[in-house]
Amino acid sequence: MIKLTWPLPALLAWISSWLFYDALLRAAAPEWIALLLPVFWSGFLTRLTHTTMRKALVGLGFPLSYMGVNGGLNLPPVGWLVLLLVVVLVYPRRAWQDAPLFPTPKKALRLLPDHITLLAGARILDAGSGMGDGLIALRNAFPRADFTGIEMSWPLRFLSALRCTFARIRQGDIWQADWSSYDLVYLFQRPETMPRAVEKAEAQLRPGAWLVSLEFEARELKAQAVVESPDGRPVWIYQLPFERKPAGAVIRFQ
Repeated sequence: MIKLTWPLPALLAWISSWLFYDALLRAAAPEWIALLLPVFWSGFLTRLTHTTMRKALVGLGFPLSYMGVNGGLNLPPVGWLVLLLVVVLVYPRRAWQDAPLFPTPKKALRLLPDHITLLAGARILDAGSGMGDGLIALRNAFPRADFTGIEMSWPLRFLSALRCTFARIRQGDIWQADWSSYDLVYLFQRPETMPRAVEKAEAQLRPGAWLVSLEFEARELKAQAVVESPDGRPVWIYQLPFERKPAGAVIRFQ
C-alpha cells in the first residue's frame, strides 16, 4: 500500500472513520457494529504510514475520540476536527516531512564538550528548534556560545522565543536557511531526513564545523564520536570534512 506524507494518514483515518460511523448509524446499524467497523477501518489505514508511533496515532484516533465524545468530555465530533486544525497550525504542511515535536531532554547534550571544543562566541544553530528544549540543552553544554534557532511553526517559534531569551529565534525552513556561518548545527530529525542534512552540511558548513544529531545516525558517515545521553539515546557527532564509513562498518558508543 502507498505510504502517505504525515500527517495525511491520521487526518484521513480520523475523518473517514467518523463519517463511516455516522453513515452506519443513519443506516440503522446496531451501535456496536457502527463502532466496531470504523475501528477496523482505522486499523487498516495504519498501513498508510511507517513508524509504530504514527501507526498508533492513526489506529487509535477514532476510538479515543469516540471515548471522549461518549465518556464524559461532551466534545462533539466536530470538536475533534477543530483540534486537528490546531495541530495543522502548529505543525505546518511544509514541515510534514521533518521530525514531529519531540523535545530534546535537558541533559541530553551535556557530554558534547568532552568531544567538541568551541571558542567563546561560537555560533550554534538549532535546526528545527521546536519549543526551545534543544537550545536550552545546547546552552547547558556551551554557555558562552551564540545561539540561533530556526522553526517552521510560528506558534512554536513564539513559544521558544519566550523560553529562550538568550537566543535569536527565526521562523523559517531549515532546508532553505544558510548554514554557512555556523560552527555547530544541531538536529533532532528523522532517519529519512538525515541524508538531506548531510548533503546540506557538506555544501554549506566550513571545514572544522560540527554536525550533531540526537538519536538518528547519518548512516553513510563515520562519526567523530558517539555518546550516550542520560535516557540511553545516542548523540552522533560529525565534523567537516566528513569521512565516509566503510560498507558494513558498525559504530559503537565511545
